Amino acid sequence: MGNRRKSRELALQILYQIDVSRDNVRDALDLFWQNFKGLEMAMEFTEKLVEGVSNNKKEIDRLIEECSENWRLKRMSKVDRSILRLASFELLYCNDVPAKVTLNEAIDLGKKFGSEKSGSFINGILDRISAGIGKDC
Repeated sequence: MGNRRKSRELALQILYQIDVSRDNVRDALDLFWQNFKGLEMAMEFTEKLVEGVSNNKKEIDRLIEECSENWRLKRMSKVDRSILRLASFELLYCNDVPAKVTLNEAIDLGKKFGSEKSGSFINGILDRISAGIGKDC
């Protein structure tokens, strides 16, 4: 598994933890790294993703809600919501990652960590976000 893929998995776990516990981002990151040693190769990108989502959460959440038909963030599963936030951050702010890679990675995360319907649910919303970046969906 590549470092970026591992970083995305770790970021998803940390974002989920923050969503459940309402922890401060720095506290959540510190706690995570204290308990999971040996992942230093993925630390930099993981922290970029987690801090990026946290710093831009209001904009990201607005975009997700605008691009999801009949779904409010609160109704989405915490796993799917965390994956959507993570991928939306990448689409908006990680210019070195092609949109297709971001979408494929998010769908894979949904299939691995979410429900049997997560992959298609995530794909539908991220397709709209990807197509509508810079304009209303």
